[in-house]
Amino acid sequence: MAVVEHEITDHSRRFRKVTAGDTHIGQLLLRAGKLTEGDIIRIVTEQHQRGTRFGDAAIRLGLVSDLDIQDALARQYQYPYSRPGESALSAALIAAHQPFGVQAEALRALRTQLMLRWFNDRSKVLAVVSPRSGAGSSILAANLAVVFAQLGERTLLIDANLRHPSQHELFGLKPQVGLAGVLAGRGQFKEASELIAPFANLSVIGAGPKVPNPQELLGRTTFSYVMETAPAAFDVVIVDTPPVLDYADAQLIAARAGGCLIVTRRHKTSVVDVKQAESQLAQTGAILLGTVICE
Repeated sequence: MAVVEHEITDHSRRFRKVTAGDTHIGQLLLRAGKLTEGDIIRIVTEQHQRGTRFGDAAIRLGLVSDLDIQDALARQYQYPYSRPGESALSAALIAAHQPFGVQAEALRALRTQLMLRWFNDRSKVLAVVSPRSGAGSSILAANLAVVFAQLGERTLLIDANLRHPSQHELFGLKPQVGLAGVLAGRGQFKEASELIAPFANLSVIGAGPKVPNPQELLGRTTFSYVMETAPAAFDVVIVDTPPVLDYADAQLIAARAGGCLIVTRRHKTSVVDVKQAESQLAQTGAILLGTVICE
């Protein structure tokens, strides 16, 4: 009996050593209800015997899944993403729901290119434009906003597609003043901005109520003021726009942003449309940073 008590005491010492600190992966899994103290003793024993990492040992024993480990690591390193059932965010927000997959990695690669080629102390606003509807520009703009927020950049996403807005649906926002209300003088910029949980650095301004004069509203000095002053409070400002070949609004937005990114869809967007979109955007004086092809 004394031997058993000694073994339990010895494992307890190991347990206390392993879980020292609130951010340790074992403690995080324990707090999340994924493991018990008995499970952790088993894992630590396996870890010491095989010389593996805590997470690998836990998975080998079948006590947790790879997703559980990824979730704990995300919490440990303060990497925000949306767990199942935690938010009303659309499943289309791959970067929010599946940040460890191939598609999210492609978004991070695009983020890196944009950081190198555009976003700096002087250039903070980017318009995301498609030649025609159906290319996926709104979804890409939303996912880009998420990955920039995950990087720790203070990020603002503005839905300036007053024709067919979608950001309020993607982020599960309730009806509010939105950009249209601000431009019409019915609300303030700060009132229209909504912080998106669990991303402490992500704010979204929805398009607001349907209006009969979207181009006229976007042509007002109020919109120019919004685009000029937003960078004072944010590191990255991403603006969703209507299709440039369908509406002239996108040219107004790109001109105010100073930089734009064209989004196309494979096997749907024609080369002719891309060339025509580039030509129209060139007239705005905005810098075309590149073209993204969505599947």
